[in-house]
Amino acid sequence: MGAKLRLVRRRIRSIQSTKKITKAMELIAASRILKAQQRVEAARPYAELLTRAMEDVARQTGALVHPLLEERPRPERAGVLVMTSDRGLAGAYNANVLKRAEDLMGRVRERGVEPIIYVSGRKGVGYLRFRGYSIEQSWTGHSEVPTYEVAERIGRALIEAFGERRIDELYAAYTDFRSAFTTRATDRRFLPIAPEEVVRREPGLPYPEYIFEPEPAAILDELLPQYVVTKVYAALLESAASENANRRRAMKAATENAEDLTKVLTRVANQARQAEITQEIMEVVGAAEALGKASGS
Repeated sequence: MGAKLRLVRRRIRSIQSTKKITKAMELIAASRILKAQQRVEAARPYAELLTRAMEDVARQTGALVHPLLEERPRPERAGVLVMTSDRGLAGAYNANVLKRAEDLMGRVRERGVEPIIYVSGRKGVGYLRFRGYSIEQSWTGHSEVPTYEVAERIGRALIEAFGERRIDELYAAYTDFRSAFTTRATDRRFLPIAPEEVVRREPGLPYPEYIFEPEPAAILDELLPQYVVTKVYAALLESAASENANRRRAMKAATENAEDLTKVLTRVANQARQAEITQEIMEVVGAAEALGKASGS
């Protein structure tokens, strides 16, 4: 067997082995998409009820006054929470959200505000540190299956930074999950909470009356931080669903490319094998002719 044929066959075996891995990863990602979608859907009723509870409390307090609602007239530092994955092999998922985060930091700097970077996910940490960005705090190891406990750790740390005036605003750059085929990198402001997020009046509908214990203002002190944590959790869930959707598409493309490459290399191997057979036949024929001439002489 010739050196070329051996090399081609080794490459075919290597590609076939890789194809099995990418196919398995595609199936795993596909199964996780459904679970991630279910987690996103399951979290929405809680967020809606929490918002409704804040509306009811806000109506009883009259004018809304709370540190998390405070619009600071001259913000100096803005927290930027970047949500990426812990693992790669997810196509352009991380590249898109990191590009969005850098655009967001650019817009923040244009206003004369210093961005303070917080990162969720190893890929974001590695990318930003490699480019010389200073990271205030990071969280890793949860991107594919984020839990509420992780969201609470992140949310409470950011609320504390806002309350201590280490940051005057908070933005998040993450990936919005629309469907298994459509995801979009986006950014939104999380702090301060806009009053219209808390009070949404629907005309023509009567408002229920409540007796509050403790006072409405004290309840609002508990609900508003919980609301921020819920927004962080929702963004983590959207990002997890988007990560798995992008990984499934990337692994599907890799599997298809491996199949195409296997077909091409199989043709090359067949051509190399045919060339070797032809060469051997020519050598045998040549040897026979030489023997015939030698015996004739």
